[in-house]
Amino acid sequence: MSPMPSFGPEERWRVTHLGRLMGHALRRFDERVLWLMAHSPHAPLALSNLAAHAQVGAAIVHITRHLPLGGARLTELAHSAGMSKQAMGDLVDQCVAWGLVRRERDPHDARARRIVFTPTGLDWLQAFRRAVEQAEQEFRAAVGDAVAAVVALGLEAYAEGDGAARAGPYNVAHRERTL
Repeated sequence: MSPMPSFGPEERWRVTHLGRLMGHALRRFDERVLWLMAHSPHAPLALSNLAAHAQVGAAIVHITRHLPLGGARLTELAHSAGMSKQAMGDLVDQCVAWGLVRRERDPHDARARRIVFTPTGLDWLQAFRRAVEQAEQEFRAAVGDAVAAVVALGLEAYAEGDGAARAGPYNVAHRERTL
């Protein structure tokens, strides 16, 4: 492992600004959730094994976070995740191969397809929920309940800061307050 570069006082802002800190915190949180998933007795075994071997990444995380229980069209899913339709299509293909989701006819438009969770995908989703809840509890234990509450409120306010332009994927107004 190579040593971290040294930054002088005039350039410390590059490693301590909020965007970088939020990025590092998100990576740490996601890594913890995936570790918990890899060791969960509730996660489907094949997917748990993939997580244990660091082969679960963007595909499962994006699908797990953005696919509603009732399913969604590929364009809706891509928009929710802030990705191109082509990139989301690749992730969906990977998740179909893993048995997490399937494509089915849209009942409102015979030409369209909806992406929906399979029973295995629903099992994964419940295990993911438990892992997220545990990671949030660990965060609260690390920083304290008061700081965790302020962080959650601040991030919610910031995520919704541009109002109607983000009235979809990042809308957290109705999120249950667990922090």
